[in-house]
Parts: sequence; C-alpha cells; structure tokens
Amino acid sequence: MCKKILCLLLPLVALLPRILLAQQPDTVVAGPTFQSDSVFHHQPANVKRHYRGLLLVPATFIVYGAASLGLHDLKTVNNHFKEEVYLEGDGKMHHIDNYLQYAPGLLVYGLNLAGIKGKNNFVDRTAIYAMANIIMGSTVTVTKHLTHETRPDGSNDLSFPSGHTATAFAAAEFMRKEYQDVSVWYGVAGYAMAATTGYLRMSNNRHWFGDIVAGAGVGILSTNLAYYLYPSVKRMFRNKQSDMANMILPTYQQGAFGLSMVHAFK
Repeated sequence: MCKKILCLLLPLVALLPRILLAQQPDTVVAGPTFQSDSVFHHQPANVKRHYRGLLLVPATFIVYGAASLGLHDLKTVNNHFKEEVYLEGDGKMHHIDNYLQYAPGLLVYGLNLAGIKGKNNFVDRTAIYAMANIIMGSTVTVTKHLTHETRPDGSNDLSFPSGHTATAFAAAEFMRKEYQDVSVWYGVAGYAMAATTGYLRMSNNRHWFGDIVAGAGVGILSTNLAYYLYPSVKRMFRNKQSDMANMILPTYQQGAFGLSMVHAFK
C-alpha cells in the first residue's frame, strides 16, 4: 500500500510545475524578466497580477496543513497516512531525506556549470535563493514554536510544518523558476525530488501528512516571494553613483539572525 500511495503522490506533485506554468499570462514570462548580467529593473502590473495568481497553490497547501491541526476529519487523514506509510513500511530509518532536500537547489548550480544557463547570473540567483531560504527558515521556525504539534514518533513538539519538506519545495520552485524557459521537465524533476523528501519524512515517522502539505506550501511561497521582492531589495541598496552594486541581506543560521553583504562589480 505504501508504494501505491507513493505512486499516486509523486505524479500529482510532479504536475505542479505545469499547474504553476499554466497560470502565466500569455504576454508575460513567469516571474521577472532578467537580463543576462543583471536583475530586471521594473515590475509591470501584469507581472504583479501573475504573482497574486501564484499564491493560490501554496496558500491552499498552507491552509490545509493548518486545518489539519484542529479538524477531526483531517486528523483522521493524518493517522491514515501514518498507518499506510509508516506502520506498514519496513520500519527502517532512511537518512537520504537529509540530503535530498537540497538536491534541486544544488542542481541549478550544477547545470549552470555544465553550460545550461538558467534565468539569472550567479550573484542574482544566489541572492534570491538565500532570500527564499531566509523567509522559509524563519517562517518554519516561528510556526513550529507557536503550534507545538507533537511529532508522530513523540520525540518533540516541533512537528508542524515540516522543515525538510519546506526546504525541498523551496529548492524545487527555485529550479522551476530558473529553468522554466528551458524545459518544464527541470521543474518536474525538482518537484519529484521534493515530493520524495516529504514521503520519506512520513516514512521515518517524523511528520504527519498535514505537516508535509503545509511545508510544501511554505517552501513554494517563500521562493516566489523572494523572486518578487529581490528586484526592489536590490534597487534599495544599489549605489547609483558607482559601477558596483551593494546589497545587504538578512541571514538566519542555527537560531541566530544576522546580516550579510553581497558586493557585485559591473
């Protein structure tokens, strides 16, 4: 039965890149239009409408996950998935999810090194990816400490939402955004890896199904917010009087907040 559930979930989640791509207006490429060596300089009104449309999928995921914390019927779904995925599984702990969560993001850099160029240059895509992870990590950490949801294995009360899954889907959406103009299959591959990460978190009895769904929503939303906000953030810190660009970004690592600076020469 576990394999049946996985076979159902993977194709469904893998279709998300096509669903997100379908929300694009015909006259606008999904997300900001970047030049080869710099981030775009303005956001037309139809791009902003496009981003509002992209909120629908992750917002639905987050609402479902939040509802699963209190609604009896959705708690029943959580227990059903635990029974099917964990209790009927092999009982072994799989550690590949600790690495697979980062795979789509790393592949973006690997593809660029291999000569398959994405939407942005190194500095811009790195800043965007950093912003996405800061938004995602901060949201997950705060939410875990506010909800106090007990994990299925009873180890602690930091179950909701799934941080591994949020990281994986943030990376998958990053890969989709960078390579959607090259081929939709890059996004499909990224989302398949993210879905597998979520499944493994349930297989390891570390998360409820609602945690996984909410984590996916947080990850997707964080990356889209980063792409939307980055041009404005870059303009704020750009030194127009010189041939260089300075950008300050907040950072979050191991429970500590700080600031980092990116210095890019033209």
